[in-house]
Amino acid sequence: MKKINTIKHYWQLVLPFCLLLALMNSCAVTKKTVYFNDLSPDTLVASRIAAKFEEPRIQPDDILSIQVTTIDPQSTQIVNQTMAIQAIGASSSSNTGNQMISGFVIDKEGFVQLNLLGKVKLGGLTTFEARREIEVQALKYYNNPTVQVRFANYKITVLGEVNRPATYTVPNEKVTIFDALGLAGDLTIHGRRENILLVREEQGANELVRLNLNDSKLLQSPYFYLKQGDVIYVEPGRSKVAQTNAQRTQLIAIASSLISLLVTLAVRL
Repeated sequence: MKKINTIKHYWQLVLPFCLLLALMNSCAVTKKTVYFNDLSPDTLVASRIAAKFEEPRIQPDDILSIQVTTIDPQSTQIVNQTMAIQAIGASSSSNTGNQMISGFVIDKEGFVQLNLLGKVKLGGLTTFEARREIEVQALKYYNNPTVQVRFANYKITVLGEVNRPATYTVPNEKVTIFDALGLAGDLTIHGRRENILLVREEQGANELVRLNLNDSKLLQSPYFYLKQGDVIYVEPGRSKVAQTNAQRTQLIAIASSLISLLVTLAVRL
């Protein structure tokens, strides 16, 4: 009877401690998965200086969607004829794979070949500046032409601990890191939100930057807005590693049990 009372007393001391540890661990995990957790839950308005958005410049191998329109749509059919270009791994949704993109390719010297208008230098220009340049050329052939220019292959790649890792072609040049993660279905519960890796190619060199989604100062970062060809990698957290190790240990245990059973049966035979 004395032994039973000792065990009961032991569990009365240990159980609350175990529950406290579990609660503390749960709170820690919740805090790590909340974006901008540096803000107080009572904060109604938090002022942050917005990150500066720089319009992307047209580069060699970019694919542009160019449309020239006039009062008479039939007259611009020739100049608007495009080529279908294969974009490897492009995806505008959860589907991945190769897609054919209609547009005009910028060559190595920064020129684009347009039907009727000839070669036009667009390299280094924004889409707004490119529109004005094409309008100048189109005025030689049309009265009051209207030109629309946008990127047809503006793509962002999201990899790692997200629900839909893929390369996404986006129609909008003003893309934030949250837009990209939203396309990828957000991070999984195992993704490290405080240590996102951004890989960006600048002037022939790769730039690697660490970003913290838990810090509201990210809104002021020059890397808040993404650029053409950016790659976002979400690292797995310790929970994913622990889960993987646990699964591996379980498989090894099952395999060991099966081997032991087979050896036992073999000996008996």
